[in-house]
Parts: sequence; C-alpha cells; structure tokens
Amino acid sequence: MTDQEKLQSVGEEAIAFKGLFKTVQLATVNAQGVPEASYAAYVERDNKFYIYVSELATHCANLRETGLCSAMFVESEKDAGHLFARKRLVFKCSAQEVERNSAKFDEVMALFYEKFGKFMDAIGKLTDFHMVELTPTHGSYVAGFAKAYHLNGQDLLQITHRNDQGHAAPDASAQQKLDELA
Repeated sequence: MTDQEKLQSVGEEAIAFKGLFKTVQLATVNAQGVPEASYAAYVERDNKFYIYVSELATHCANLRETGLCSAMFVESEKDAGHLFARKRLVFKCSAQEVERNSAKFDEVMALFYEKFGKFMDAIGKLTDFHMVELTPTHGSYVAGFAKAYHLNGQDLLQITHRNDQGHAAPDASAQQKLDELA
C-alpha cells in the first residue's frame, strides 16, 4: 500500500468514526474569552454539522457572539485500548445561525426528526431554540499513539501526518514502549 493509499484509508476511517456518534462535544468561548465545554445532539448535511440548542445553554450565546467553536468526537473510555490514546476527531468550525423561516431550516429540521424521533415534537417548535450550522475549516484525527493527522481542503480529505517523526522519546527503549502501544 502506498503512502497516499494509507492516508486515504485514514480519511475513510475518520469519516466512519464520526458516524458512530449522535452527539458532538463542543468547546466555545464568550466575547471575553471565557471557555465553556459542552455537547449537543447533531445532524450532518453537506459536510456541515447542525445543532439545535436553547438560549438557556451557555454555548448557544457563545456561538452567536463569536461564530467560532471546536467540535470533537472522542472514543469512549470503555472502548479505548489505552486512555492516553483515545481515538478523537476534532474540527475547528465557524458557526452561523440558520434562520427559522428558511428552507434550509425546514430541510435540516427534517433530519433532526428522522434521527431523534418523537423527542423533536417536544422541542422542535420552542422559540428559545436555535439551529446553528457548524462549518469545519480544518481538523485533526488521532487514531492512537503516533497516529495523528491533519485534515484539510474543501472536503477535509487532504490528509497529512501531523508529525512524521513520532513522539520525542529520551531514548530508544522509551520509543520502543510507545511503538508497542501504537
């Protein structure tokens, strides 16, 4: 397998990994730079993530104020081979509200109803909820020890190694131990 084929395989793995989740973890900041960690249920369409969040949630205000966030999908602790090397896919995103009276809102809301069923009957019409479109600008995928990659390009499928040299080990035995964990 060529290096290019290996990297293409990594991209396919990252896409499949993302598909395992119904929620996305969010990192947002307010206008003063105060951070907030949270999560939201999401749907995906055209390589964008959509969340439907209440004004009561701090991350809703942060997204509306700054238009920025980081979105993360992370392997569960119980499924991880090692807690120091949990698989994770992280995207830097721009955030923009989808107007409630738009065709896009209706189309994406249909995806929420399809994915989350009757629960959407309870919150779908609440006016304190806002649909936010998260557009990934670039990302990273960590598949284990010394298996870290950048995701770039319009479709985020231009995959490159984050660091071809691996971890900085003080000696060969330390590097060998890390390699055995990979």
